[in-house]
Amino acid sequence: MGNFEVGEGRRVFARLPHGGDLIDEILAVANENRIELAQLWAIGAVQKARLAYYDQVRRTYREHDVNQRLEIASLIGNISLREGKPAVHAHAVFADQDGRTYGGHVASGCVIFACELLLVEFLGDQLVREYDEVTGLPLWKGL
Repeated sequence: MGNFEVGEGRRVFARLPHGGDLIDEILAVANENRIELAQLWAIGAVQKARLAYYDQVRRTYREHDVNQRLEIASLIGNISLREGKPAVHAHAVFADQDGRTYGGHVASGCVIFACELLLVEFLGDQLVREYDEVTGLPLWKGL
């Protein structure tokens, strides 16, 4: 196990556009602000969600849709480099009108109703994702 220390940079607040794809719009904010390493949080609502679960035996993601309007009860994640470009890795918990929750890895296909995003940029060495033989996942290299 390794680690390294970085300094905090800017804090970027954004309101994501109605009807946009959640992952694409988070990435667009990062790219517009030239952010390559950040922690992220978001709250709001989606018109539908697309989540994924990583099957550790088969070493593949199983995606599933939740085709209903949901609150974003919690969305956390990070931005780091993958194949030389910023990439979003986020997990979320969504809640329906009765308080039932759905959670997991946020996949492309979540359609925004309204969303407030906070990115906290980090300065220093970059975290780079590379394929990890043990897990089959793109994990941070050197840690």
